[in-house]
Amino acid sequence: MSLRVLRTMCAVVFIGGIAGLVISSVLDNNGAVLTVGLLTVVAAVSLLAASAVARREPIDAFDEAKAERLEVSVQRLVDSGAPESDVRDLVREAMRLGRGA
Repeated sequence: MSLRVLRTMCAVVFIGGIAGLVISSVLDNNGAVLTVGLLTVVAAVSLLAASAVARREPIDAFDEAKAERLEVSVQRLVDSGAPESDVRDLVREAMRLGRGA
């Protein structure tokens, strides 16, 4: 089953769940309210789990060694007379450019 089909099915369950909760509340049927609520929760958890598993892009991991090398380079430029705020602005701009943002 594709993620798109699961999302559509969950959307139907969510919409039906809202209607079911309203109707069963008006009818004062606590068992029906609990049942509809639990079915909606199962759909939500299923959607969250499937979305997490089907994630296509890699998770960004913070690389401590690379960050330390960058900080040493920034400090070297600052020590040689460059204004620290200008150097840090340049690093931020380079990071944005590298991320494509």
